[in-house]
This record gives sequence, C-alpha cells and structure tokens, in this order.
Amino acid sequence: MTSPFGRALCAMITPFTESGTLDLDGAQRLAAHLVAGGCDGLVPSGTTGESPTTTDAEKSALITAVREAVGDRAAIVAGVGTSDTRHTAELAGEAEKAGADGLLVVAPYYSRPPQDAIEAHFREIADVAGLPLMLYDIPARTGVRIEAETLLRLSAHPRITAVKDCSGDFLAAQKVLSRTDLAYYAGCDEHNLALYAVGGAGYVSTVANVVPDRLRAVLDAFDAGDTARAARLQQRATPLIEAMMAAGLPGTVTTKSLLNALSLPAGPVRPPLRAADPDTAADLAALHAELRAA
Repeated sequence: MTSPFGRALCAMITPFTESGTLDLDGAQRLAAHLVAGGCDGLVPSGTTGESPTTTDAEKSALITAVREAVGDRAAIVAGVGTSDTRHTAELAGEAEKAGADGLLVVAPYYSRPPQDAIEAHFREIADVAGLPLMLYDIPARTGVRIEAETLLRLSAHPRITAVKDCSGDFLAAQKVLSRTDLAYYAGCDEHNLALYAVGGAGYVSTVANVVPDRLRAVLDAFDAGDTARAARLQQRATPLIEAMMAAGLPGTVTTKSLLNALSLPAGPVRPPLRAADPDTAADLAALHAELRAA
C-alpha cells in the first residue's frame, strides 16, 4: 500500500500559552520532538488540535510554524474540515499558501447531509484545492458516515488520495481497499495494527503525541516480518490507548495532561474543554511511565 503522507502520522495538539493564546514556539518544539520520535507526518488543526476553537488566522500561522520547524522531514496534512463547504474551501486555499502538503477534510458535521450531498461537498473541495485530500470518516463525531459506495465513487477524483478511518467498520474498509487505490489510515489507535495488516497505509494517531516511538515500532516490526512482535507492541500500548481515548475524556484533554506532565509544549485546553482532574492526570502519568519502561 502506498502511503502518500508517510506511515506514522500524529494528530498534533495545538499548544497554547497559559493565558490561552497560540504558542507558536511551543508548536515548533513539539513538532520537532515528534519527528525525532518517529513521526513522518504531522496533522495540525484536526479536532485533536482544537480546530473548533482556533481562528482561521491561527490555523494558518500554526501550519507555517510547523513547516518551518520540520522542513521536508515530515509531511504536513492540515485539518481544514468544517460543516460549511465554502469555508472549508477557503481554509484549503490558506493551508496550501501556509505550506501544507495535504488536507484532512472531515465529513460535514451536525447538519447530517445525505450521501449525495456529502459526495458533492468533497468533490467541490477537491476541485478547487491544489493539494491531495485525506477524507475523514468519524461518524461518532459528525453524525454521518462516508459510506463505502460514496468512497468508491470519490476515489476516481485525482486529488482524493486517502482516508482517515474512525468508522470502526472493518468490512467497509476492506471493501474500499480491495477496489481502490485509496490509502487507508487508522484514525483510532486501537486499530493501528489491525488496519495496517489488511493493507492500510499507517495511522493518524492522537496517542503518538506522547509515545511516537512506541507506536512507530509496531509498524516497523510488522514491516520486518515479525508479526508476533508487532502484536506484542500493540498490546503493550493498549492500556494507555484505552485511558487516553476511551475513558470518557476527549483525547485532546488526556494528551495535554500528559504533555504538560512531561514538560513538553501543550498548555491549557480552550473552553468548552476542561483540564483533566488530578486523579485522572495521575493515572495517565502512571500508565505512560509503565509503557515507557516496558
């Protein structure tokens, strides 16, 4: 499977100062740290990056800063998806100007458009964009699926090249994989190895913010033919993945809790998100330390 943006992508958080302003110096330091840890792609301004509460100008500034920090050592896939087709197209243009290599475009959320409207939305963005698109299927957040048949039709567009899959529907993913050249990236960390094993391109990971090397090692072991080791490494990461992504708090909150504890750039979350409570923060730190010691 071709991986147009690399294999190990991090859904990067957006660092803020303690007063809540954009921390561009922190973003550059974090981006460099993630690339050094094994990430060959970074995805700024996704929902992990608090895109609903950052301005268009902040999004552009963030892409520019990250590009300056990592140069050509990693691909940058900028989150530009909104529930407004026109606004998404505008963000796509600004992301290209700021130095992005690709665009992450989520299905239009809240309004729950039918499949023909979802398809038209993506086609309009792809028609006007100068960069390749990664479509983001996360129905638990958007309220709509990008159905397999829709993806099959969209795959014919030359600028629609990849999918970030948070659908949990492995049959649909394999159906699209078997009939298209779309690169499929796991968007849920618990599926990183499973999707890769059936032909996926890699992952777009929130957990990679805090253990980029541990997640990259899973793919490296699989590529080396040591599938048993790959499985063990994925299993070792499972307790931290569960705590960060499936314990009732958004991944942005748990990630920033850990990064702050590790003295890496993060800062506060923006409302309506709230910081993890002390007990949760302590539990996360213990699980992180346990994985790092393994």
